[in-house]
Parts: sequence; C-alpha cells; structure tokens
Amino acid sequence: MKKFYSIVVICILVGCKKDIPKPIPVAKKKVPEIILTDERKVEIDTATISTFKSETLKEFYIASENQTVWGNLKKRKFVLSQLENSSELGLEPEDYKISQLKKFESKIGKLNDKDLATYDILLTYNFEKYLSHLYKGKLDPKKIYTNWDLDEKTFEVNNVLIKAFNRDKLDSIVENIQPKTQTYKELLKALEIINTFPDDDIKTIESADKIVLNDTNSALINIKKRLLYWNDMTGKDSLTKIYDQKTFESVKRFQERHGLAADGVIGAGTISALNYSKERRKKQIIVNLERWRWYPSELAENYFIINIPDYSLNVVENQDTTLVRNVVVGTNKRKTPIITSFLKTVVFNPTWTVPPTILKEDVVPAMKRNRSYLAKKNITIYDTSGNAVDPVKWNENKPNNYRYVQSPGYNNSLGLMKILFPNHHSVYLHDTNHRNIFGRNNRSMSSGCVRVENPLELAQHILDVDGNWPQDRIDTIIASKKTMSFKITKKYALYQWYWTAWSKKNQLLFRADIYNLDSDLYAQLRN
Repeated sequence: MKKFYSIVVICILVGCKKDIPKPIPVAKKKVPEIILTDERKVEIDTATISTFKSETLKEFYIASENQTVWGNLKKRKFVLSQLENSSELGLEPEDYKISQLKKFESKIGKLNDKDLATYDILLTYNFEKYLSHLYKGKLDPKKIYTNWDLDEKTFEVNNVLIKAFNRDKLDSIVENIQPKTQTYKELLKALEIINTFPDDDIKTIESADKIVLNDTNSALINIKKRLLYWNDMTGKDSLTKIYDQKTFESVKRFQERHGLAADGVIGAGTISALNYSKERRKKQIIVNLERWRWYPSELAENYFIINIPDYSLNVVENQDTTLVRNVVVGTNKRKTPIITSFLKTVVFNPTWTVPPTILKEDVVPAMKRNRSYLAKKNITIYDTSGNAVDPVKWNENKPNNYRYVQSPGYNNSLGLMKILFPNHHSVYLHDTNHRNIFGRNNRSMSSGCVRVENPLELAQHILDVDGNWPQDRIDTIIASKKTMSFKITKKYALYQWYWTAWSKKNQLLFRADIYNLDSDLYAQLRN
C-alpha cells in the first residue's frame, strides 16, 4: 500500500507540473548594426558606458562593437547644432550638456583615446535624450498629476537613430518624431513669433476700478504701452490718460486674442492678461509644447477635442471641423481630468445619482437646513434595499447609507442627454439644467464633467450615420421621459486636454491658466 500511495503522489506532482504554463521568453529588441566609416575610431571601455545607467546607450554601443561612432565631422556638427538650438523647440540646451560638448569639439584633434571615447559617449547620450524629449516630453505627466490619464508613449530611440545614422539622414529624425498635430505646429510658430519681440520693461498696471470708454485714468498710460508692445495698437499714440476710441478698439483686439469678453471694458481679467510680460508668455508657450509632446503624436480620423481653458469642444471628421460648441468645465477645486478615450453611448433622459463629493459638500449641509431640499429638485432617497425613504426619516448622521437619484426631465442636473466614454474618473459629456451659462466668459463651473451647449444637435450629428436619426425621433424619445441608451456606431476618439497658448495667422493666442498649472510645470522643466 505504501508503494501505491507513493506512486499516486508522484503522479499528482507530475500532473501539476504539466499544468504550469512555461514562461514566455522576452523577445530582445533588435537593434540595427551601426555602419562605421573610416574616420578615427577608438575602443570604448564598457565600464564608462555603465556609469550613465542607460540601457539604450549600452545597446547603441553594442551595435558598434563598443567603438566610437561620431568621427564624421558633418554628423557631429549636426548633433551639436541641434542641441545648441534646442531652445527654438522650447527645450533647454544645457539639459544636453552643450557647453561641455562644445569644449570637447574645440580640441577634437588633440583628444587622447580616453577623452575621445568620453566625448563620443556624451554625444550619443545627450542626443538620445534630446530625441526622447522631443518625442514624448521631458517629464512624465503621471508622476506630476493624479488626474492625467494618457497612455505612455514608447520610443525605440536606437532603431530610429541608427537607421538615420547609417543612411546619413540624421536631419530627418528631428522632424519625423515630433507631434504631427496642427496645434503643436502653431505652438512652435508662437515661440518663433514671441522671440521677435524685444525685451520689455513696462511697469505693472494697477487700477482698482473698471475703465470704460472716455474715462480718465493714470493706468491708461501703461495700458497703451502694453497694447503698442503687443501690436494690438498700431501707429503712434500720445500716451494720455484718456480712454479714447483708438485705445478702445485696441483693447477689444487684445481681449479677443486672450479669450476675454471683447467688450472694451478694462476690468480685472483684462488687466491681469495685460500684466503678463514677454518672458512669462514665452514660458507659457514652452510648457504647452511640453504638454503636446505628452499627447498622442497623431490624432484619430474622427474625434472630439476639448480644450479645457478655452471652454471649447470641436468635432473633427476627416481633418474638417464639423461642429464647434461652448462647454463648461470643472472648477479649480473639482478639475476636469485630462483623458484620451473613445465615445461609446448616448443616453437620453438620464437619471442623475448624486456623487460623493457633491453629497458631502452640497447636499448634506442643505438637507440639514431644509428636509424638503431634495424633493424640490425631484431627487429621491433610496436605502440599501432600494426602497424610497421619506426625507423626514432620513438619518443625517449616516448620509452615505443612501443613494440619491434625480428623475429624468428638463430640469435634471444632466439635462436631457449625456455621452459616455470609458475613463477612471466617472466623468462624461452632458447637457445641463443651467442653459444660460454658456454665454459667460469664465465657464469653469462644473464638478468635473463637461457640460455641452446645444447637446441634442450634437447627439443627432454623431448618431445619424445612416439617416436613421431625424430630429422628430429624438423629440419623441425626450417627450417619453424614459431613459434610453444608444450605442455610437461611428468611431470617435475623445481628447479632453489642456492648453493655454497657440498661434493663428501669425497672431499669438492665450487663455487664462484656470488650473494654475503653467508656472509650476515650467519650474519642473527647468529644474
């Protein structure tokens, strides 16, 4: 019997072993071999390469059999030129040790083998870093922000670099790896434009009162200097304290460029925008270039793109903007998250379940003051068994033990429609019961979701692929007050992003940094 049991145990163990899947071998990335030319080459000590703690650097020199590669003057000069002029792309030349590299280059003919090897490694290391920064940015947004859901951009730098090196086409890399989007190109143009402006020494504008046409105010002298500086006012001006018609028209141009109400009234918002110096605006452009390197390099064929600080939604199909909508976004306290996703479902006549933050900060305090608060808003309280609860019997000490659901209807907080897309933040696009707010200038007012102007037209646009969604069909659904969901069959990507600067027709355009992200990001970029 003992032998029998032993055999059984062995069989079980052998059987278990067979069920364990074999580990799949990790495929090594194939790096092309570097074709070396006849210039001076020296052997490189692998220990020196290891001090840089860079796998891509090790792979690069394995491809050259640990020999120096930058003997060709033309190739070397190209790399040095790129790093030296990286500021034209919003980068910092000293991030790539340009001063140190130029010193090596100045005495290239006198370098001993060890120094030549060091120079070669530094050229490769810093050029790879530069290319990586151009492709996916210097910083990782996921390490900076908790509400930026962007897919990580992977970059096989050696495959790109070595192929271009071998074909003697290094100049093509820099152009090819940068984002292809129009806004990114407009930002590069904005940086070029702002670099043409002279340094400015205009004093800070201070005015406690709003300034309207024909007012007299001493602040107007510096206001006019700013308008002349930014070319919103042209020709000569006497720089008087009088708010004349010429200045009025110039202020409206300035306001329009900055996304302000172009009414000519000089209030706090306009003065704040006027007080930005050239240097501060330049930094703003640079941080926006960094952001656009975080985003996908190329956009989908059809997409919704929301610029949070601009309060705008554009529908783009086959490179043509087919719809533009004003939107309302989250407050600084309840920010709208940055998301790349895809549209999934349109829901008509949605119910609204009060989310935890609004429950805690808004609903509970209001209910403690007035038990009829929720009834007036057509919100029903449900217990854990799904039974409706009389507000009088609501336990204010245990508010999280209930669900709070608002019935469908014109006055529902989500309005008459919402559009769903996969994300980790429980946000969506939706209508609103406050339909008069889209005319406001500052529309940072929501709890994180994006409210859309004229949403039923938007719903019809994206659903009506085959002519099956006439307006009367939507009207009938809305009139039923029944919650109905419909899948979006046409593929639309959703880009919910954040940028505060760009250019158009050689004009600089800026928006208020509503979440106060720009200055902090610039500090981290230059750290």
